[in-house]
Formats: sequence, C-alpha cells, structure tokens
Amino acid sequence: MGSTSAHNDTVGTTTGTEGLGRRDLIKRSAAIGLITVPTMGFLTSCASGDSDDTKKAEGGKKTKDNPLGVNETAALEVVIFNGGFGEQYAKDAEAKYNAKFPKAPKVKHRATQKITTELQPRFNGGTPPDLIDNSGAEQMDMGVLVGKKQLLDLTPLMDAPSVDDPAKKVRDTLRPGVLEMGQFEGDPVWIMYYAYTVYGVWYSQKLLDSLEVKYPETWDEMLAVCKKAKAKGIAPWTYAGKHPYYIPFSLYPFIAKIGGREVLDKIDNLEPNAWKDPAVKQAFECYYELAKKGYILKGTPGMDHIQSQTAWTKGEALFIPNGSWVENEAAATMPKDFNLAVSGPTGLDKADKMPFGTIWASGGEPFIVPANAKNGVGGMEQLRIMLSEESSKNFTKQVKSLTAFNGGTDGIELTPGLKSGVAALKLAGDNVVNPRLQDWYVKLQKEQIGIGALGEMMADRATPTETIKKIQDFADKAAKDQSIKKYKHQ
Repeated sequence: MGSTSAHNDTVGTTTGTEGLGRRDLIKRSAAIGLITVPTMGFLTSCASGDSDDTKKAEGGKKTKDNPLGVNETAALEVVIFNGGFGEQYAKDAEAKYNAKFPKAPKVKHRATQKITTELQPRFNGGTPPDLIDNSGAEQMDMGVLVGKKQLLDLTPLMDAPSVDDPAKKVRDTLRPGVLEMGQFEGDPVWIMYYAYTVYGVWYSQKLLDSLEVKYPETWDEMLAVCKKAKAKGIAPWTYAGKHPYYIPFSLYPFIAKIGGREVLDKIDNLEPNAWKDPAVKQAFECYYELAKKGYILKGTPGMDHIQSQTAWTKGEALFIPNGSWVENEAAATMPKDFNLAVSGPTGLDKADKMPFGTIWASGGEPFIVPANAKNGVGGMEQLRIMLSEESSKNFTKQVKSLTAFNGGTDGIELTPGLKSGVAALKLAGDNVVNPRLQDWYVKLQKEQIGIGALGEMMADRATPTETIKKIQDFADKAAKDQSIKKYKHQ
C-alpha cells in the first residue's frame, strides 16, 4: 500500500484472530464465495487538556436513528490513505454523514500517502483525527497501536444496528473472519478491515493465451512458461522492486503450499528456527532461480509498484505478485482486452502439503478510531454508514474490490479481476492462508524481511541461504525485543 498502493504498500493489513481457531477462520473465510477483489508514543496527559485542540466532543442522545449517540453538532475529521482505492468512495460516504447530521460542520476530509509522517505527531500531541484509513507504505504499526492502547474499541459499532436492517447488528453483516481479524487479544475489536483482498500472482489471460500455455501448477511448468515468454521477448516476472514486501503476496502461500500452513504459523509466532524450515528454503531457491536465469524484467529492483505495474500492463512482463487492488490502481494503463486474472502460487511438485489453488486472502484497508479522537463516536458512525449495502456497492463499483460487507454485489457486473478472484477463492476452498506477520510486526515484515532481505535476494545480491540467515536473525531479535508486543496464533 504504500507507496501508493492501496495497499499495498501496505501490505498490510490484517490482524489478530484470537477467540477463533485459525483453521475455523480460514474455512469460514473461504466459504464466502466472493472476494473483492507501522512506533508511536502517546502523551496521555494531552488527552485531558482543555484546549480546543484536545477537548473531546460530548456524547449525543441515543435514538433509533442515532444508535451510537453521535453529537449532532460535533465536527468529524477523516484521513484516508490515497492509494489503489483512491478517496472518492470515502467522500461519498462522508456526504451521507453530512446529510444525516446537518448541524455539524462539513466532514473535514484529507487524503494522503504519508500516514505516519502526518499522523504520528498528532498522536503524540493528543490531537489525532477521528477516523483513519491506516494503510500504505507509511502504515502505522497496528500491533504497537493496540499494545499502547492508542485505539478505541469498536465493539459498540459492531453491536449497533446495521443501516439496512435494524434487526441485524453490524457484526452480523460482515464477511466471515473479518471481525476476528480486528481483534488481537480477547474480545475488543480494534480495527475494521473495510476491503476484502485476494493476494497472488496476477497476469493477463490474453497474454498467457498468446503464448499458448496455461497457468503453471508446478515449478518445472513455471520455468517452461518463463522460457517460452522470454523467447518471445516478454520478461516472465516483475515486482515492486522498491517495495519488495510485495513479493510475499505469492511467496508466503507458496511456502505454505510446500510445507503446510503450520510453517507460516511458526513464522508468525516468531518461533526459533521457523525460517529454517525446508519449505522456506525450497521456495526461496525457486524465486532466486527466476533472478539467476534472467526471468525478471530488467530494472525491476529499481522500480516502485506503479512503474512495475505499468511495465506489466504494457505487456513487458507476464507475472506480478500483487493484491486485488491492482485492478483499480493500474486501470489507467491496463488495456481493455487485458483480461486480468489471478492465481494462487505455482507449486513445487506433487509432494506439496497443500493443493494447487492455495491462496492468501484476507481483510484489507484497515480503518481505526484513535482512543484520543475528539469525536470517536462520529468516527464509528462513519464506519457504520460505510458498511451499508449502498456504500459497499459504491465502493465495489468504483474500485473493483469487495468490502467487508457480506453482500452488496447484486446488480453489479463483476470486472475480470473480480471474477477471477471469485474463481480463485472457489478453487482454494478451505486452502486459504492469512499470514499475520505483515500486521503484527510491520517493521519486521516490511523494512527487514522485505527491503532488507528479500529485495536483496531477488536483485541477485544475496543467496537464499544468506537471506534465510538474515531473516531468521531479524525474527530472533524481534522475538527477544521486550519493547515489541507479541502475538500468537491460538
């Protein structure tokens, strides 16, 4: 989210699932049938100040039409990550808030890619916005925010009646697993993941067909496709070289496919020697082979996500690891007949622990309400509006991605990428994985594993063995660092 990606450069975006067994969550999430598609201190003393900057709005009267008790005259400030999903969907939902509370000032809206740069000083000063789309390359570390008690518990939102059906609570309208992703320990819901993202290997079905090949299911088949593409003047692969934490979008489920989802669980849990599992070594060696054989678009290590995606949509490269936001983010350069498609990672061979089709899918676009927000209740009400069928449909039509709202696609013609994502989830069945490293330990995942290690390996500046040792050292240091709050799969 980062960069500019809706995500991506964020990559991140997911969260705890305590209270629900991982396998149960995965099964429930997979049953959906549809998809859509970083530390800060906290000066608590500032929260109690009487200045206009820090004074919290008084609560309003709770009524049938105002179940959360929003102060009808209080200002509301929203900050949106301006990435692959843009900001219009949020503006549209804010217009509904304005209409509902006409006595309040017009919602103060800002879109930016500099989430941490712009918001960390405000958190430190006790004057954060009321609702934040915490995404992108500068995503604030969710684990740190939760650990330092800087977020408002969203349970009141989850227990409030939904906009469309007052007989249903908001929690009952969400896709399976989404609410649990917003939990870290116990029942509080700290994060509302608004989008539903499918991660994998994306490609043009038209270009693949022109090579007269099918998406490869084994690594030998992948190498054969790469050889054929290169012979035709097409680079087999590219990726966001400046944001190499995109690589895990296909690499992590590849590791799980080879060695089983428990390998990813051990990695997430920061267990000793987790990165020394044979499945990790095999997956790394395969990806390193792409670099050694010249199967990566020249110049890729110096490209950001937009540059690599543009080269890819122009047909200069066949495959790219990405998330479902890419359909919207790359729309300006994607030919109408591109026929966007996505697949889970190519496997190693028939001895893999998980079947072909294994894929990473999870909630994305994490929205948070700061504990010190002046109008936190208004922030929750804005989220309640966004989780209505009308706002959900509007998001899906605008950005080609589904939301956390379990529905909202009636009457909408699904785009090629969406259709392919739905098919990929159907093929995956229960074999959906959801690595948590990227939201539990953002710095470890993005700066250390991604930029510090994987990026070097894929640029052929480090071997798989050297890369694994480096990553294991990073993970071990994080595990021993008492200033980092730890989370584990239950």
